[in-house]
Amino acid sequence: MALHLVVVTGMSGAGRSTALRALEDLGFFCVDNIPPALIPQLIELLAKGGELSQVGLGVDVRTGGFLEGAASVMDALIAGGHELELLFLESQDDELVRRFSETRRAHPLAPGGNLIEAIQKERERLAPLRARAGLIIDTTGMSVHDLRRTLVDYIARGGKRSRMVTRVVSFGFKYGLPVDADLVFDLRYLPNPHFVPELRACTGLDEAVARFVLEAPETEELLEDLTSMLSKLLPRYEREGKAYLTVAIGCTGGQHRSVAVAEALALRLRGQADVVVAHRDLHRRTK
Repeated sequence: MALHLVVVTGMSGAGRSTALRALEDLGFFCVDNIPPALIPQLIELLAKGGELSQVGLGVDVRTGGFLEGAASVMDALIAGGHELELLFLESQDDELVRRFSETRRAHPLAPGGNLIEAIQKERERLAPLRARAGLIIDTTGMSVHDLRRTLVDYIARGGKRSRMVTRVVSFGFKYGLPVDADLVFDLRYLPNPHFVPELRACTGLDEAVARFVLEAPETEELLEDLTSMLSKLLPRYEREGKAYLTVAIGCTGGQHRSVAVAEALALRLRGQADVVVAHRDLHRRTK
């Protein structure tokens, strides 16, 4: 019996446990950090049992043997007739540091050492898996509920891939580019509410800021151009089989201009595409 296998991997602290719980809620039988030598035997046993059709496997740097032979193991499972999807979760370094600090957990590669160094080492070890992933999710700024909704939507669409999901993500250039961005647009030339005292502490979700940004002639022209261009590009990306397309909209701090424009752009695209909006850096309050 062929199984639907979802391998969840990525950076420690990026949400693998949350993702596996979401898969369990969807009816998947999930195993985290199973010894690599046992994976083929486990899948064979479950396939013969006939009671389960969906299996989730959690893999991280502690599963060293699997990382070294990941490609061959996954290729063998696919050759055996199983449907396999690889999901990769990641987050920005400072976000990972914050999460480990808040939970007081030890990083698997730094039980008592340098956390930043361990994160960089982990990125290097996981690079081959990331390159192979069918879906990469940057969980920076995501709540557990945001991640769960993203996974539920992805899995619920299954192999049908009836329509590509377009993610419009606002961000701040000062915190780096979104790692999962397919298209990036720089809004730093637009009028900046940060320099308006009464608007500085607000965000692009506030009506006064949105009006300040969106009523500027430069913004109106930008939205017209982006909407026209994306209306042509989205169907072409979809024909290529992409499940998700991430359109990143950036300003300096990810608080004002990018947030307002991302919301406005998503509203314009919703009539012709499945659109979700995320504001990566909105939790970083403007000082």
